[in-house]
Amino acid sequence: MVPLDNTAPSTSRGTEVDRFVGNRIRERRVMLGLSQQQMAQMIGVTYQQAHKYERGINRISAGRLFEIAQVLRVPVGHFFDGLDGNKSEDDLSVRQRMCLELARNFTQIPNDRHREAISQMARALAVK
Repeated sequence: MVPLDNTAPSTSRGTEVDRFVGNRIRERRVMLGLSQQQMAQMIGVTYQQAHKYERGINRISAGRLFEIAQVLRVPVGHFFDGLDGNKSEDDLSVRQRMCLELARNFTQIPNDRHREAISQMARALAVK
């Protein structure tokens, strides 16, 4: 559960809520196969700013969050799902995220022999 008491002085610029929302943005961006650079261009900010949003270092204004939601094709509320400690149905586990990234990267390999070799390696490693 993310603590919502932000009244105490903080040594960092971002709050737990900012980090939570940033993480949800990152999850959705990765799920769609977008790079930070691509998302940054789509919302009209620099790569560095998009990175700071995802890390929760810089707060995101309501208007910018709305733009991000449109680009990532989710309602604004998506970024707050699970904030109260309840897991959302579309929360991605670390393993699911890795699988999505692996699949996206695998499809980008242009050489058929390399793709087949990686596929065989995965099968060999999966044998217990």
